[in-house]
Amino acid sequence: MEYSSGLVHEFKKARPGLRQEISTEKHDIALGGGSDVPAQKPAFQLELDEVGICSKKVWILLPQGRMGFDAEITVNLSPELRGIHMSRMEQAISELYSNRFTDLRHYAQKLASTVLFMQDGDKSRVRLKGSVPHLWQACASRHVSVDSVEISADACARRQEDNITVSTEIGLCINHITACPCTQVYTEELFGKNTSPSPMPTHSQRSSTRLQVEVCRNAVSYSDLLNCLVNALNITQDLLKRPDEAEVVLKSHYRPQFAEDAVRNVAATFAELYGHLLEQDAKIRIESLSLESIHSHDVICRLNTTAGKLREIVEP
Repeated sequence: MEYSSGLVHEFKKARPGLRQEISTEKHDIALGGGSDVPAQKPAFQLELDEVGICSKKVWILLPQGRMGFDAEITVNLSPELRGIHMSRMEQAISELYSNRFTDLRHYAQKLASTVLFMQDGDKSRVRLKGSVPHLWQACASRHVSVDSVEISADACARRQEDNITVSTEIGLCINHITACPCTQVYTEELFGKNTSPSPMPTHSQRSSTRLQVEVCRNAVSYSDLLNCLVNALNITQDLLKRPDEAEVVLKSHYRPQFAEDAVRNVAATFAELYGHLLEQDAKIRIESLSLESIHSHDVICRLNTTAGKLREIVEP
């Protein structure tokens, strides 16, 4: 069946664009005689770390289908050059549009390498971020909730003589619930030790935690990152019947967490499950955001560490 929307998403069906008003011959003459402005020397010859495009939506053919991700694509610029060739970045995106990729990181790696090959710099970086569908089954009602998780990929390509090497970080962010342990303990001080199987009341927050890891040779997958977060946090989902809600709230109160606890729990869980798969100096970044319920401020907690440092704590 034809796509009823009538919108084009295949190269072979691409719609014609603007009608050409200037002859091809005149364009060829202008291209041949004109100066390459980006190749000119700048007035102030200073190397720039990153120049490129951002707020760009790229469409990637993944196992889940063709999905859109927000992209930032940059390359470093020599002090001898005035600018980069911006259109070549869009050209690289166009060349990869029809390719299939098994993983977001593979697209990021390929795009970073392609961009660097087309530019005069010696380092390019591609940053991708977007949401993919993830289905949860509720523990009590067994209803399936159609939710999403945010995944990211950061690929940095470097030119070394005739070779291009690529380093990669992948990340995953998930929503969860935290219950404040401080108020819970204080409530117990006020009213005495709780003899009921139900935990003491406290305020709870909607939180989100991101785990980002530097990986090589595909040692760790997005599924591994998700598994780590699920084991370390009290995960939420959108479709919850009353028995499911009771389970989620009860579990979060049995295992109350500060934002600090969330970050440390994720770090410890990752080190125990996957730390041995990474290089000693592999970067690990964890960030947790707590949207506070009884305060007008929110809480943020970040950790930048390495696999080696985490292993030293887990395996003293």
